Amino acid sequence: MAHPTTSATQNQQVLDALARCIAACELCATACLHEDNIQMMVPCIRLDRDCADICRLTHAFIARGSDHAQHVLKECLEICRKCADECGQHKHDHCQQCADACRACIEACKSYQQ
Repeated sequence: MAHPTTSATQNQQVLDALARCIAACELCATACLHEDNIQMMVPCIRLDRDCADICRLTHAFIARGSDHAQHVLKECLEICRKCADECGQHKHDHCQQCADACRACIEACKSYQQ
């Protein structure tokens, strides 16, 4: 079930933020593979993939009203923070857009958690 204090609107907001984060992370990881210094981008690519995967899982758990959604949400927040920090260090547009999507996801997840 959804968190007892969340409304349908809060539920949709977090689901939308998670979906945007998934897309941004996937786009960033793919774009990083085309950068000149791919080796430098490896930590970013790894975090993009981890973040997209945990956001997918969190999205599914929240959408189905899983009793375990809050547990997965905590891990999602941690990985989104790390991904935002990593992507935020790079000047590429795709990294900056990913960092922004991760930060928006963090805020939506925090609101959902409360």
